[in-house]
Amino acid sequence: MQDCELDSWADIILEQISHGLDAEKHGDLKCWQDVLDQLPDIAAKNINFNASAISVTGDVLNDNEKEELKLTLQKLIPWRKGPYDIHGIHIDTEWRSDWKWDRLKDSILPLKNKVVLDVGCGNGYHGWRMIGEGAELVIGVDPSPLFVVQHQCVKHFTGDAPFYVLPLGIEAVPEKLQAFDTVFSMGVLYHRRSPIDHIMQLRYCLKPGGELVLETLIIDGDENQVLVPKGRYAKMRNVWFIPSCDAIVLWLKRCGLKNIKIIDVNETTVEEQRTTEWMKFDSLTTFLNPDNHALTIEGYPSPKRAVFSAIAP
Repeated sequence: MQDCELDSWADIILEQISHGLDAEKHGDLKCWQDVLDQLPDIAAKNINFNASAISVTGDVLNDNEKEELKLTLQKLIPWRKGPYDIHGIHIDTEWRSDWKWDRLKDSILPLKNKVVLDVGCGNGYHGWRMIGEGAELVIGVDPSPLFVVQHQCVKHFTGDAPFYVLPLGIEAVPEKLQAFDTVFSMGVLYHRRSPIDHIMQLRYCLKPGGELVLETLIIDGDENQVLVPKGRYAKMRNVWFIPSCDAIVLWLKRCGLKNIKIIDVNETTVEEQRTTEWMKFDSLTTFLNPDNHALTIEGYPSPKRAVFSAIAP
C-alpha cells in the first residue's frame, strides 16, 4: 500500500482489520476460520482469471478427495458471487456475476497496471476479473467476515495475487484519499441512506482523472423519479432509494463527476440470480410476484439494474 500512495490508510489498516474480524462480534467466525485450516495444499498448475468461472487446477483429485474438498467448501454456504471452479469443484453461486462483468468490461478504461478499489465486493469475484485484466493492485472492502473467508479460500488455491478483501465498509477508507485509478461500487448505492454522500465518498477515493464504475438498481422515469420503498423491496430490508437513470446522471453531475455514461441497462432474470446447491436460501424467484414477474412480491417494479461510468475532476 505504501508503494501505491496509500500510506495514510496503511498506517491504520491492521487495527481496522482486527476490529472487522472480532470473533466476539461474529459468532461463526471461528468455524469459518477452521475451514481455512482444513483446506488441502494442492499446487496450482493452471489458473484462469479471465474465464466465466474463476478457475484453478492442479493434480487430479480422486473421488474421495473431491468429495472432501466439496464438503469443506460448502461449510461456507451461502456462496453468492461467482462462479468458481476449484480443482474440479464447480461452485455454482447465486449470482452469475460473470454476466455483469461481461456487460461492462469493454466499456470502462483499461485496468492494466491500475490500482483499484472495489466497494461492497462480496467474496471478490469481480476483483479476480480485474486481476485478469492486469490490475497492479485490487483492494476490496466488504463488512461481512464470511465473504472475507470465502475470498481467502480462493486465494489459498490461486496463490499470492495482489488482491485483498478487507472486512471493512467504505467508511473505513480515509476521507479524500484520492489514491485509486478506478473505483467500483456495484450493488451498494440503494443500500445507503444517503446516496449522494456515497457518491461523494467514491469520488474522493479517486485520483484526478480516475474512473468511477457504478452499478445499481434503477427504475424507469425522468431525473426527478426515485422510488422510496415503504418497507422491503424484493424482500430486502435495507433498500432506501431506487432512482431512475436520469436521476443517477444528475446526482453524478452534482457530485462534480465528468464524462458520465450509461454503460448498460438490464432487467435481472431468474437465470442470473437463483437458488443453487451453493446458495440454498430464497432468491429472485421468491422475491417476485408469482403471477406477474414484472413486479416484486411487494408490488414494486421488478429489479432492473444499470451501470454508469464517470471521471473524477
